[in-house]
Amino acid sequence: MARYLRRILLLLMSLAFAVTASAQDWPMAKPLRIVIGYGPGSASDIFARLLGEQLSKSLGQTVIVESKSGAGGQIAAEYVARLPADGYTLFLTTNTTHSANPYLFKSLSYDPVKDFTPIARVGLFPFVLLVDAKSPIQTVQDLVNHAKAHPKTVSYAYTSSTGQVAAAALANSTKMNDAVAVPYKSSPEAMTSVLAGQTTFTVLDFASSRKLVQGGRLRAVAVTTNERTSLGPDLPTIAEASGLSDFGVLAWMGFFAPANLPAPIQERLSAELVKIVSAQPMQERIAAMGADPTPQGHAQFAPFVVDQLAVWKRQIGIAGMKPQ
Repeated sequence: MARYLRRILLLLMSLAFAVTASAQDWPMAKPLRIVIGYGPGSASDIFARLLGEQLSKSLGQTVIVESKSGAGGQIAAEYVARLPADGYTLFLTTNTTHSANPYLFKSLSYDPVKDFTPIARVGLFPFVLLVDAKSPIQTVQDLVNHAKAHPKTVSYAYTSSTGQVAAAALANSTKMNDAVAVPYKSSPEAMTSVLAGQTTFTVLDFASSRKLVQGGRLRAVAVTTNERTSLGPDLPTIAEASGLSDFGVLAWMGFFAPANLPAPIQERLSAELVKIVSAQPMQERIAAMGADPTPQGHAQFAPFVVDQLAVWKRQIGIAGMKPQ
């Protein structure tokens, strides 16, 4: 028994030494990867490249962005959750994978809390209701009236849980009960479907829709947040425009790593990312891209992630959506 216990002790000591050595070598052994769950042109892609460039400068190591899109971010989440917690793979994701999916699917191949190490929140992302600029729809009420005048013809494109829940909640609360939900893998695909007349409207983040709105191809009708946003101060909230007092959907984005990331690596990554997002030039750049830069270190981000699970459970209930 004593010999057995010595072997166990030696094994544990060797594992501890390996983890310490790995943390000491990081991040110089190889390039870092930022995995995202959406395709090129999406908000995740835009911010992964922007922040990855700055993180590369801070760490003195190459940072590569890798997309594994599909299934509402589940493919990317499962992929990252199964990787070694060595600090070389980061997951830049949103409330879709870590707040909403647990209530949108009967089963998930990952646990949003147990399978990940929270690193830092990047910011908050107001979403906007969008229609084709050539459409006669100018307001939320116009959309509701259009749906009533043309039954069984209204549809909406979505690419994430935020867009899906916001659109479904709007349709459910305004009696557009026959509106058809049409999933797309990326924001550009969803916007193209609206421009092509394949869907009536979509609900997307400011970041990915900004260029087409500013270019006059898409019309921003209202924002999904509880209050008006500085990103579009003239836009009413959906609650204002429709009288739905309990309507409010806000997205967030943050960095994670696989579970059990060594604490020194977690601390370093968290500090570097908060520093990057807090810098005034980056704050201005992020705001110009359609997001509210509100960084949180891992100590604040971890409980925020848990709290958001309760928030999104309620929002999905309002939308009348059942797990698939």
